[in-house]
Amino acid sequence: MDIVNARNELREAVREKLGYGHEYSDEEVIDLIDDCILDSLSLRLLSVGEKRRIGKEVFDSLRRLDILQSFIEDRDVTEIMINGHENVFVEKAGALTRLDRGFESEEKLMDVIQQIVAGCNRTVNEASPIVDARLRDGSRVNIVLPPVALSGPTVTIRRFPEKPITMESLISYGSLSEETAGFLKTLVEAGYNIFISGGTGSGKTTFLNVLSGFIPSDERVITIEDSAELRLQGIQNLVSLETRNGGPGTEEISIRDLIRSSLRMRPDRIVVGEVRGGEALDMLQCLNTGHDGSMSTGHANSSRDMLSRLENMVLMAAELPLAAIRQQIASGLDIIVHLGRLRDRSRKVLNISEVRGYENGEISISELYGFIEEGYENGRVIGSLRKKGELENVEKLLRSGLSLG
Repeated sequence: MDIVNARNELREAVREKLGYGHEYSDEEVIDLIDDCILDSLSLRLLSVGEKRRIGKEVFDSLRRLDILQSFIEDRDVTEIMINGHENVFVEKAGALTRLDRGFESEEKLMDVIQQIVAGCNRTVNEASPIVDARLRDGSRVNIVLPPVALSGPTVTIRRFPEKPITMESLISYGSLSEETAGFLKTLVEAGYNIFISGGTGSGKTTFLNVLSGFIPSDERVITIEDSAELRLQGIQNLVSLETRNGGPGTEEISIRDLIRSSLRMRPDRIVVGEVRGGEALDMLQCLNTGHDGSMSTGHANSSRDMLSRLENMVLMAAELPLAAIRQQIASGLDIIVHLGRLRDRSRKVLNISEVRGYENGEISISELYGFIEEGYENGRVIGSLRKKGELENVEKLLRSGLSLG
């Protein structure tokens, strides 16, 4: 008997024994699987390793996330992509591979999807086919269902390291230099408002986590996210807020709602996981009302492009004069850190810029550090962050008693 047929036979035998009317614990299900293997002559002929393998696969299909479970448990897997129940891709060590098997049916994939969203009090269905969720380990999940997803239920799972990445880790990866790491550490401690920009998969959330680690431990910090991913370390007075989808009997709670509520919580700093819409206006109001040292992220192709995108986001929320919007951005933001993913798939800090103010109808920014590519060897981009200019606004440094020297 081949492994596929053995797995199917075992799964059907266990399902028949489970029946209805009794809630089985995980341990009881494992015992049932062992009993079914012993009861079947063909299954008994399998090797010990094969029995263990299909036993786990059947248990995962009944009580865990089916074929995804082994990859969720593999800490080297960084991304899982499901394009309909038959097409599953896994990224490991930077290489994307299609699995040789998918879910047994679209119904089974939908069962797994509902299990995921129920675990974080979210809902997804044909009427509301798009949702952001998370797994128990903090992995980020995006789900899109038909009729929006034409190829069937589509799930993208972004994994995060078991141990939080530190600034030392980023330096060892070559993402930035010790000089720029020290520079950013000082700016965070001094209370500069920092915005992290970059494309999809450039490492914005990871970098925000790392920078947040430099916030003084005695400050009160409020984090606001669509689905909780940030893992701030060492903050004693920490409040984490997460949005909620609307539904029958439940009211939608948006990032805008959470930002407004956070202002009544007496925060020292507010960290918004990502702005992508009208909440940019509320975030800027936070930055302009004394919450120094606040941080956020957004999608953009460059630091200058991030400013344009923020303008458009604010216009989504209110019909304000462009000059007023630009003045708000210029007075609220201090530093933009732009990240990118190079052609060798490495993630690096490409640019650190200072927002210097509003002049002649435009936001003035100046590059402080820029990544210079020096070559390409053995499939790796060679280069380094070079200093391009000096920080002009040193007022917050002076107030905090810190210096860049």
